Amino acid sequence: MALGANSTVGEWLDHPEGGPAFRALLGQGGDFDESRLAPARGLPLQQLVALSQGQIPQEAVDQLVLAVNAGVVPAEASSGGWAEKITPGRFDGQTVIVTGAASGIGRATASRIAREGGRVIAVDISEISLKSLADDLGAAIVPVVADITVDAGIARIVEAAGDRIDGLANVAGVVDDFSPIHETADDIWDRVFAVNVDGLFKLTRAVLPAMLEAKRGSIVNIASEAALRGSAAGVAYTASKHAVLGITKNTAFMYGHQGIRTNAVAPGGVATGMVPRNQSEFGLARTGPLLRTIPGVAMPEHLAASITFLLSDDAINLNGAILPSDGGWSVQ
Repeated sequence: MALGANSTVGEWLDHPEGGPAFRALLGQGGDFDESRLAPARGLPLQQLVALSQGQIPQEAVDQLVLAVNAGVVPAEASSGGWAEKITPGRFDGQTVIVTGAASGIGRATASRIAREGGRVIAVDISEISLKSLADDLGAAIVPVVADITVDAGIARIVEAAGDRIDGLANVAGVVDDFSPIHETADDIWDRVFAVNVDGLFKLTRAVLPAMLEAKRGSIVNIASEAALRGSAAGVAYTASKHAVLGITKNTAFMYGHQGIRTNAVAPGGVATGMVPRNQSEFGLARTGPLLRTIPGVAMPEHLAASITFLLSDDAINLNGAILPSDGGWSVQ
């Protein structure tokens, strides 16, 4: 089997020629513990470019592919793994707001909704990345540069959406530094709650009048594996995502009888490149051994499949559900 940039890490490691070449590349940075790649075995090799934070440049991947294919770039064949399957027309005529739409899970979600017929109010603080998304997908994307932690940003989003709002995907979020409560600084706590909880609360509050008027709507909040346990992050992120579950359940109860469904997705490890800075040694010493038990890192498109399912009418009978889209991590 020819190996390409879209072949999985596992396929590269298990290949008689690709395995040694890949290991040689990883070893150039010094000693490398191959066990660290276990959660990433199902990811395409190409994804490691973004995840490595510059340690594996695009040029290195390109050269690796050429090296194991006698200098020829092979036609990319399916590896037999999961492939995104678009459902044409699933969001026809609908307007859906997606926050955090410039990258990662938010971008994958906005892209899928647009390709399935929806009009997407794509919200982020990164104007350049939003422009890239709009350039890729055209008029289906309405880019809105806005900060969900300030009232002016919330107003800008609702104005762009107009009178009809069929769905809201609260994807935007920030991580903490894995600090336990005795080390957590006020600025870390305040920033995490401002985005993960307060912004979600304010935007949801702002879109509900349109949904109540229409007597229909779908809200999907992004929680986390950290919302299901105490060992996946620091205290600020863990508490914020537990709060997201509380908001989800209460909103589901309060408005379910009005035709408005509210659900949450709890991702596990996702290949987004979002890495905490200045991480707490104390916190990592406690969480590290458990984090290494993650069954596998997901692609943003995997999460987009879960999110768009809950947003769509396919999930008509789901309200107040917490979907652990984590590869089975939550059952450990």
